[in-house]
Amino acid sequence: MSRRTAKSSAPRVGVTGVGTGPTPTSPSVTALRNRELLEEHFVDGYYTWMLISSCLVLLMTTPGLALFYGGMSRSKSVLNMMMMSFSALGVVGIVYALWGWSMTYSSVPWAAADAENPGWEAAKLFASPFDQFGLSDTLPANYVFVAFQLTFAVITAALISGAIADRVKFSSWLVFMPIWVTLSYFPLAHQVWGGGFLSNVEGGLSALTFGVTDGLANIAPIDYAGGTVVHINAGMAGLVLALLIGVRRGFGREPMKPHNLTLTMIGAGLLWFGWFGFNAGSIVFTSTDETEMIAQFTTETGLVWINTTLATCAAMLGWLLIEKLRDGKGTSLGAASGVVAGLVAITPACGALSPLGSMGLGAVAGALCALAVGLKYRFRYDDSLDVVGVHLVGGLVGTIGIGFLSTTTGLLYGEGLRQLVVQVMVALYAMAWSGAATLIIGLAIKLTIGWRIDEEDEVEGIDFTEHGESAYDLTGAGGARRTTSVLAGAGVQAGPPGAQPTEKEPSEESTEKQGAPA
Repeated sequence: MSRRTAKSSAPRVGVTGVGTGPTPTSPSVTALRNRELLEEHFVDGYYTWMLISSCLVLLMTTPGLALFYGGMSRSKSVLNMMMMSFSALGVVGIVYALWGWSMTYSSVPWAAADAENPGWEAAKLFASPFDQFGLSDTLPANYVFVAFQLTFAVITAALISGAIADRVKFSSWLVFMPIWVTLSYFPLAHQVWGGGFLSNVEGGLSALTFGVTDGLANIAPIDYAGGTVVHINAGMAGLVLALLIGVRRGFGREPMKPHNLTLTMIGAGLLWFGWFGFNAGSIVFTSTDETEMIAQFTTETGLVWINTTLATCAAMLGWLLIEKLRDGKGTSLGAASGVVAGLVAITPACGALSPLGSMGLGAVAGALCALAVGLKYRFRYDDSLDVVGVHLVGGLVGTIGIGFLSTTTGLLYGEGLRQLVVQVMVALYAMAWSGAATLIIGLAIKLTIGWRIDEEDEVEGIDFTEHGESAYDLTGAGGARRTTSVLAGAGVQAGPPGAQPTEKEPSEESTEKQGAPA
């Protein structure tokens, strides 16, 4: 069941009491007692699962994404890359608590302080940022949902950083994040999950296209866990920034290979593990009857887990197959990238597909993303760590693939084109919104404080110039602030200010040609 299939706003679990449910017609005493115990403790179990899911999604950013991106970057920029993920947690976490939750959900009756008088909504685009500012008037029973949604906002912002690796001022990144989540992430999250324009409410995009019945769109847009809000949003933002900021020095001419694929593989494994919280934690109940809720939870979460796993397995194999056919070898980087591509694609579709459909979707996503990552060389946009090729393309494959493979409304199940049309419209709308918001913010920063570090600093290494550190100190002087180049580990002895190096410092080009980590 998608987030948006049954109601205009996601119903929260009832917490005022638990009913006993219907009496079975001929149960044994043990079966009856087990049923009563299940219903008695279901709400506690659900809230426990939501807290665990929140922790799993948090794990995806730090350290999962930080390791994944850090390993893919060059040795002189690995700390900066990881800092961009860690800083996303610090900045976006605070912003979400201040006005992000309110801007996304305060107009929804179940999330409002007064269900009879929820906060105002601006043309179904975003809710009031002030009604629950700083979580004031937020119901304590909803804190667990705040925690869960906070982690989604954090990782969405962090994903963008992979498109602009090696060349961006850390201060500019810190300025960009709170503005971007305010203008792009929170509005899209409200529109998709908070009863806004991209949900199934009357007056929404789908309702305007195919009409309504009993106040709800006849065809509900499906985005179970963030294909549009997270992946298309972040991928499009990455594309805009990559074009706006420009390519790295030497892009397309010099090797810029991942410096530590071991870190990347570990990061991919942590992302896969955390993604079960990302997807299975996104269940939204369509009834407040405890018996029906238990039935939905015990069946839907299992399906989501299976679909998430199978799609990811298939995507990894699909990516490796393309590599084998194109390059003659399947690589560890390809396996890790295929894992992420499958996870991205199944995110919006994990509750709507069958296991077989999930395998098909994953295989297509893995193959298409493997082909898409090479487009940056043809069209000269420096998507450093393949955010566009994996998250934008994978998000589009998953979101649009629902129109073909949904077991209830998909074209291949004989249900016509309407779901496909809705999914395409939602995907295009999300691209347009994210692209416009990112362009405005990116231009404002470029014309004021600027995005790029100096060319000399880029050659020197952004870890040293922006943070005064290096990830790998081969001289025994420690990893803290140093007084000489980060390339000292390649042969230059660290020393006091003004000291002469004992060996000539190699250039970036020479170290790369010699096979040193880049």
